[in-house]
Amino acid sequence: MNKGCISVIVWTPLDKLNEGSSLITNCNGFQKAFVTQTNSPLKTTIVYDGEKRNRTVTEDLFSNFPKDVPFSDEILDTCAVVGNGGILTNSSCGAAIDSAQFVIRCNLPPLANGYSKHVGKKTDLVTANPTILIKKYGSLTRRRRAFVDYVSIYGDAYMFLPAFAYGFCTTLSMTTLYTLEDFRSSVKAVFMNPDYIRNLHKYWRAQGVKPGSRMSSGFMMVSLALEICNNVDVYGFWPFDNHPYGFQSLTHYYDNDKPNRSPHAMPAEFAHLIKLHNQGVLKLHVGECPPQ
Repeated sequence: MNKGCISVIVWTPLDKLNEGSSLITNCNGFQKAFVTQTNSPLKTTIVYDGEKRNRTVTEDLFSNFPKDVPFSDEILDTCAVVGNGGILTNSSCGAAIDSAQFVIRCNLPPLANGYSKHVGKKTDLVTANPTILIKKYGSLTRRRRAFVDYVSIYGDAYMFLPAFAYGFCTTLSMTTLYTLEDFRSSVKAVFMNPDYIRNLHKYWRAQGVKPGSRMSSGFMMVSLALEICNNVDVYGFWPFDNHPYGFQSLTHYYDNDKPNRSPHAMPAEFAHLIKLHNQGVLKLHVGECPPQ
């Protein structure tokens, strides 16, 4: 077995093209991944994807949406999607990750303190789990400088927030957006489009994937990457407690906490990533990366 990848694969560009084209046809992340003024005009209704709740797009809400999705319809050559699994520890994958045209990270991971050698530094899009904002930063209702200083590690990346998953997420996401703007952060907050999330669930279930009550943000981001990039490399995804080669216990690469897998079905998602890897649709890395 190749220590850099799950297995030896035969690359099949037709499969890659079909998967990306099928996602574009059914989900259209190019136009619908983010809530924008174009896809969510004034006085329309946003239907939440996590609970039975609607929100009318008022002038105040509308003014905080970008005009369009912040990437063009032109498909990029390379994307890297980076999870936070301990599988990245001592992987030396940082240079490979940073070489991608577009780098997506999940849930505000640390990149300094020696981690960058293994996880890289470049970030174009980073997701933010509301739980992190609540537990670590007190929902940004008190002093906010620590949060702004921390996210500066992501440069001018977009911060992807699930503003319309649940009611509490809307207030928290708006507070995050205002905080970044008030402190003139180069990081820009954008909101996940619940229509896009619903379409992703429907699409993957039709492919035989059972992603649990809510798809993980990592699987969502891999799906988006398959639309916007010809070649997708996936790092830091390993939903099991032990390393596949050394069998040592694994947590996040940056702390000793086991990943919270509820309400996700990460093993089921990962099984499909292996399938996509073996079909040549993407490249899944679970070991050390060769020197660049």
